[in-house]
Amino acid sequence: MAQPSTSVLCTDLGFEWPDGRTVLNGFQLAVGPGRTGLIGLNGAGKSTLLRLVAGELTPTAGSVKVAGELGHLPQGLTLDTSLRVDEALGVRAAREALHAIESGDTAQEHFDAVGDDWDVEERARATLDRLGLQRLGLDRTTGELSGGEAVLLRLAALLLRRPDVLLLDEPTNNLDRAARERLYETVAGWSGVMLIVSHDRELLQHVDQIADLRDGQVTWYGGNFAAYEQTLAAQQETAERLLRNAEADVQRQKRDLVEARTRLERSASYGKQRSITRNDPHIFRGKLKRQGQETAGRLQGMHTERLKEAKQRLTAAEEAVRDDAEIRIDLPRTAVPAGRTVLTLQKVRLPYGTTADLDLRGAERVALVGRNGSGKTTLLRTIAGELSPLEGEVTTPVPLRYLPQRLDLLDDGLTVAGNVKRFAPNAGDNAIRARLARFLFRGGRADQPAATLSGGERFRATLAALLLADPPPQLLLLDEPTNNLDLASVRQLTQALAAYQGALIVVSHDLPFLRGLGLTRWLELDGELRVVEPR
Repeated sequence: MAQPSTSVLCTDLGFEWPDGRTVLNGFQLAVGPGRTGLIGLNGAGKSTLLRLVAGELTPTAGSVKVAGELGHLPQGLTLDTSLRVDEALGVRAAREALHAIESGDTAQEHFDAVGDDWDVEERARATLDRLGLQRLGLDRTTGELSGGEAVLLRLAALLLRRPDVLLLDEPTNNLDRAARERLYETVAGWSGVMLIVSHDRELLQHVDQIADLRDGQVTWYGGNFAAYEQTLAAQQETAERLLRNAEADVQRQKRDLVEARTRLERSASYGKQRSITRNDPHIFRGKLKRQGQETAGRLQGMHTERLKEAKQRLTAAEEAVRDDAEIRIDLPRTAVPAGRTVLTLQKVRLPYGTTADLDLRGAERVALVGRNGSGKTTLLRTIAGELSPLEGEVTTPVPLRYLPQRLDLLDDGLTVAGNVKRFAPNAGDNAIRARLARFLFRGGRADQPAATLSGGERFRATLAALLLADPPPQLLLLDEPTNNLDLASVRQLTQALAAYQGALIVVSHDLPFLRGLGLTRWLELDGELRVVEPR
């Protein structure tokens, strides 16, 4: 049984998908009070683990125990657009019962529905206010909410329930800066048990400890993300020094073995020649030969064993040094001459009165920022031709590709290679696989069904399909591209975009990521599109 200080206990936990792919095997985890940041490479099983803890998935082995009530905020959240806000918050029945009692209906069923929650409306409105959702009336429907507002509304519902254990999976996805700040405050003020999967470095500054999931095991680090980075850097510095020493030791042991063999061969040859010169009896020569062979065998065995031990130390040292693979691509066909026009927005008017004028030339790199609901995604979809402007003209004289937030470009019924083939139908199978290898889909991983990909893997596959498309895009539109990506994948994305030679428009609230892109302009959408100072 779980100890009183343990709120989440996973014992010998195992899970595999229906296609036989193993995610966890013999996994152990014990989470106690406080805020724990769960990090790890995409595909390591972080979201799967949260779904197992939440009871949404059934383990294939082992057990999960949770002490108290549990709340779960999943990533990729979607809301039924017909729901009323109070229904999404889970308080509609209590509100209706309260209103019935206030109007004089004293049926017992109304008192049962209210229970002790007589201030349900006040708490609901206060929670919405705390998360910046003041404009949402409890009787409104959720149909007009942005993706970020839907996340905050779901979080508000969880906070109203006051769960003992709260699981958050990439909660800052789709949130603008103001919403992120409110979420940070909520996390910092949480007094119960919280397990957060996130790549948001700023959010992870508010946790009490970091759990690093790698190779099916968790390594614990006390403190927030800054403390984790400091500890990890020191560990890696030590590991790299040990690796260099181990590599040098292997080379030294190889030289010693060669030198020992050479000395033994020379000694044996000299002894044989001297015995012949002295005309020793054959029986004596044989004895000397056997003695020499035994000595040689012992020495060679000693050096061979030393070399084996040195190689074992080298292997251990290599495993201790992290080598998170990097995307390596070369995309010369995406290059755009400096003066070429790639995008013109002329007196474009979008819904809710938003207007935009823009002239984009050459390989410009533009950040598009603004609050949730300001129309950033609508503008990107209009540029991509998915929506028509209410007024004005959009001109895109170069090939473009659009990467939406929901990563819904892939056909789940096809493999990774099959999806790339959809965008580049004239490319041969070998060429596609060679290109996919640079996006870390090597060998059989190119044949993995899209439906089984993790969030980060799905992103890489989508990015590969877009960048390897025919014709290659000279204007790339990215909508919140770091959503669902682990920290290593964000580095990989930054490297991929560094190799991209076309024009780029990126919507993101991840300031550290944006600052690493070599941006030429920052644009803010707030009623109109205007140039702002770099953030």
